[in-house]
Amino acid sequence: MARGTPGAGAVLLLHGVRGDRLQMLGRARFLSRLGYGVLLIDQQAHGESAGERISFGVREADGVRAALAYLKREQPGERIGVIGMSLGAAALVLSRPGRAIDALVIEAMYPTIEEAIGNRLRLYLGSAGGRLAPLLLWQVPLRLNLTLDKLRPIDAAGALDCPTLVVGGEFDRHTSEAETRRIYVAVPEPKQLWIVPGAAHTDFHGLAKHDYEARIGQFMAAFLRGGRPVSALMAQR
Repeated sequence: MARGTPGAGAVLLLHGVRGDRLQMLGRARFLSRLGYGVLLIDQQAHGESAGERISFGVREADGVRAALAYLKREQPGERIGVIGMSLGAAALVLSRPGRAIDALVIEAMYPTIEEAIGNRLRLYLGSAGGRLAPLLLWQVPLRLNLTLDKLRPIDAAGALDCPTLVVGGEFDRHTSEAETRRIYVAVPEPKQLWIVPGAAHTDFHGLAKHDYEARIGQFMAAFLRGGRPVSALMAQR
């Protein structure tokens, strides 16, 4: 954890599937330059964290809860933001943080496990992938000891209780623009949507660094520091 300027706020960074905390290092450096405290973690079964299987956000949510509790202990009185990328976004939403956080950035989050698996199979196997999706979905509960209804971040998104910026890629074939827009509709106000032009399922910060830092910096300032008025921020949608 890197401590920031007192009163500036702190941000938890959650990496994507098969990544680790270093995947979020560019974001951490950018936020640290702005004075935020920053916490990066390895999620379950990633990096240096224990765990045998990736659970698409369900069990990773336990790590998110622990990280938020740690931030509250170590940075008492600071407003807390979270940036979650793909799996990290799903883990945060499925943790149902309620009022434990003050600002959230969701990046390239899958809406349902059915869509996530179907999209990936079609991407790698073409039309045949769609026909194989039911077989793979049938195996998920057996392998993870979870029911499919627990793997629907879009349903949990309606319980969010903080300003949220939903980010997706224009050409993302893992989580399509249409799926990202559905997630945006499910998220309560206040909220903002950013479809990154030309982006696939990628590191949005690395692809569009200037725009990313401007938008996320403004968003965090508005809700962690009481920066620009909400109306001005929301007008960018």
